[in-house]
Order: sequence, then structure tokens, then C-alpha cells
Amino acid sequence: MKIYAGNLSYETTEEDLRLAFEAFGKVESATIIKDKYSDRSKGFGFVEMPTAAEAQAAIEGLNGKDLKGRTLNVNEARPRTEGGRGGGRGGGRRF
Repeated sequence: MKIYAGNLSYETTEEDLRLAFEAFGKVESATIIKDKYSDRSKGFGFVEMPTAAEAQAAIEGLNGKDLKGRTLNVNEARPRTEGGRGGGRGGGRRF
């Protein structure tokens, strides 16, 4: 099950995230999302756990808790919506 972890400190590493979630079960992966230009953390990441029971325990156990001075926002990851970013403005001439 994929879990969203938000409001992360910019100093939080993937290892820190993994260790926090391992208290609730096996962690398959822990990834912090980074800006592709600066390589700086965007302040959120995703953790994958093999069972829904372990994932739910982690969500309940970590949501609202402190990690490196920040209060975590932890919940089940929602799939990205199709279409990517917001739409642009329509074309057409302006007179």
C-alpha cells in the first residue's frame, strides 16, 4: 500500500522516513520527492508497505507526530489525476 507523507523537514532523508515507518512493519520503499533542478526536497514523499494492516497502523501512528521538528501529515496516497497540470487558456485571436 502506498502512503503519502507530507510536511517533511527539508533535512529529512529517505533513511529517516524508512526508520519512522519501520516501527509499524516492513517498508518496501521510502522516497522523498525532490525538485529536479535544485535537488532540494519538496517537503513530501511516499512510503510503500506490503500489507494494508501495517500501512494503516503507520498512518494512525505517525499522522500528527513530530519528525525532525515538523508535524507529519500521513495518509493513504491517492492516484494522480489524469491530465497532469491545470489547463492553459484557450487560443484564438484577440482584437
